[in-house]
Amino acid sequence: MVVIATAVAIVLVAGPALLALTGLVRSQGTQAGPVPVPNVPTLPAWDKALTLSSALLYTLAFNLTFFIQELFLVLPKALTPGLRPTLFHNNHKWDGEHALASLFQGTGALATVIAALACIALLRRARGTQVRLFLIWMACCGLFMALPQVVIGALSSGSDVGMAMDYLQLGTTAKTVAALAALAVMPLAATSLARAMLAIADDPARIATPRARTRFMWQVETLPAIVGTVLVIPFRVPREALEVVLLPVLVAWACVAWMQAGAWRLRDVDARGTGAGSSRYLLLAVVTLLLAFQLLLRPGIEFF
Repeated sequence: MVVIATAVAIVLVAGPALLALTGLVRSQGTQAGPVPVPNVPTLPAWDKALTLSSALLYTLAFNLTFFIQELFLVLPKALTPGLRPTLFHNNHKWDGEHALASLFQGTGALATVIAALACIALLRRARGTQVRLFLIWMACCGLFMALPQVVIGALSSGSDVGMAMDYLQLGTTAKTVAALAALAVMPLAATSLARAMLAIADDPARIATPRARTRFMWQVETLPAIVGTVLVIPFRVPREALEVVLLPVLVAWACVAWMQAGAWRLRDVDARGTGAGSSRYLLLAVVTLLLAFQLLLRPGIEFF
């Protein structure tokens, strides 16, 4: 437990903080130099429409990813004799007993990882800023909703992935290795997705320098994730505060920390964005999904 806790502190707090501090120091050092840097373009104005679109797309991506997780926690149980699951907007439950029920508590996290990998594959051919942003956020939410669950599962047998680990009879060493592997993947995944996020820029000047990349990442990724996390809360009530607030905050932090902290060092990224486009339909999609969650899913859908 001490090893995992130390690794969590390094990966989720100390690592991003040191990386961000390094970028800040280097940026100040460059500015303090006696020789000005030639041909550095002026930073374009903040594209607030892109920030708004990104926040709405994050809200959609988080809730759709969570729905995928719960759906694939329910479907294997629905196909298992003796189990009668019910799907809600923010949870699921089941009646009956079967030896495989514990194993199926891990299928939700597996489904979100598969969805994330599919979005990463689609991202290579995607066109349009909003489509690409949506795929990036789906990949972020899919990976960073699942990877922390592996860590939590190694520490708590009562968690979803922890129950699956116990069914597979993983010992302490195997659980620790799995947790450390999940933590090691986080910064690698974040770096890859950060490159895709910087490529959303519609003007090379937005990502031409370390300071410009840090600024753009804040505008298109970090601030939208903060706003989106607030917007996610109405989708999750009513439930205990731990699940309503803490889970979205954890996912957002795990996703955002390394991307924001390391944006300054990501060179050779081509700006391939085409502008934010209208947020009207995104807002309509968010409201429609909220109504579906609260009016259709909240009462529960039984799979008998």
